[in-house]
Amino acid sequence: MGAYRNNIDAVRALVRDSEVHRDVYIDAEVFDLEMEHLFPNSWVYIGHASQLAKPGDFITATIGRQPVLATRHSDGSVHVLFNRCPHKGVKIASEACGNTGKFFRCPYHAWSFKTDGSLLAIPLKKGYESTGFEESPASIGLTPVKHVKIYRDFIFAKLNDGGLSFEDYFGESLSTIDNMVDRSPEGKLVVQAAPIRYMHTCNWKMLVENQTDTCHPMVAHESSAGTAVKVWTREKGDSTDTPMAVQLYAPFMSPYEFYEKSGIRIWPNGHGHTGVSNSIHSDYSQIPGYFDKMVATYGEARAKEILGETRHNTIYFPNIMVKGPVQILRHFIPIAVDKTLVESWVFRLVGAPDMLYERALMYNRFINAPTSIVGHDDLEMYERAQEGLRSNGNQWVNLQRLYEDGEKSDVTEVINGTSERQMRNQFHAWVKFMTQDMTERAEAAE
Repeated sequence: MGAYRNNIDAVRALVRDSEVHRDVYIDAEVFDLEMEHLFPNSWVYIGHASQLAKPGDFITATIGRQPVLATRHSDGSVHVLFNRCPHKGVKIASEACGNTGKFFRCPYHAWSFKTDGSLLAIPLKKGYESTGFEESPASIGLTPVKHVKIYRDFIFAKLNDGGLSFEDYFGESLSTIDNMVDRSPEGKLVVQAAPIRYMHTCNWKMLVENQTDTCHPMVAHESSAGTAVKVWTREKGDSTDTPMAVQLYAPFMSPYEFYEKSGIRIWPNGHGHTGVSNSIHSDYSQIPGYFDKMVATYGEARAKEILGETRHNTIYFPNIMVKGPVQILRHFIPIAVDKTLVESWVFRLVGAPDMLYERALMYNRFINAPTSIVGHDDLEMYERAQEGLRSNGNQWVNLQRLYEDGEKSDVTEVINGTSERQMRNQFHAWVKFMTQDMTERAEAAE
């Protein structure tokens, strides 16, 4: 048994007011506990309902290490189920997505299940007569995940009982999802393409923290985005039209003062976003015809309000980031203590001009793809950190920028845009959800 298993105090001691112990990034036992406690206690993103357009459509996901699948039933309802045959435990669906037709069929012994998970048929069923099979969990079929919420077509699930309801867990942070959906003249998003998938050799929390780290872009991305801007400045001549690619790259070189003034908003339970009053997405060229379509749906005042909200990155704790102005969701999927699979999804705004979707796809390729230049800057930093944290010279990671003594947790506040408080906010949530069920068991035993 290691130092942290069944030791609530040791887990809590990993996080201090303005620093965290390196073990949260490099210790395999801590990672195991995240899979067993943090993720099952949190509301975790599963996918989008548009990925389940037809009956029989399914997608697969994991919550911690537990495989689940979401499926569209024949009556149109969506079900989230444990991806495990109740017979021998074989995964029912091994692909990322697909259409199973009218039923799922286990590839091992051909047990079959309706698309709501209920048991449909068993070969040689007479062999189970008078065995008490009808009293066994296997007779039910695929076990449903009890806590599921579909919010504006975004599917979330929570494995463990107790803890916070969906509404209490996310609270006002859902306004980012609202804004992204409302950017469609029809109030609807769809996924039309596979995501960019990119393996990162680092701990998943490094990626989450980086989304609201505003003191690195002008440094880490100087060789990539900075070079792109210099080349355009040199070559543009008399042109007054800035190419879309340069519009996407250039804001990464914004100075510290820009980010300080743009602000960060923190919410309870580890959620927060950059770009409160301004963001790197604020000055893109207008798309012809888009505003008129928005006005036709919402009226001019509401259309201006929706499009005037240009939040940069919104973190939904524990492991997704939503970028509303370019309709991107990044999913940081933990694989091992030093390995994270990142999926970058692009959503299409239904009823909006095609150029908006083109810009979002371009942004995803330029910034988040394994072939991008900006994303590689970040990956280089993550890999160096994963290696550097094994140094015994200092076992603590400093998150002290703009820290104030007595700083409150689980509050909603707008703060300086270069503060590291959102990172501290995330680690407060990390402790809460890492220890929630351990605390509940300890209290029940008393």
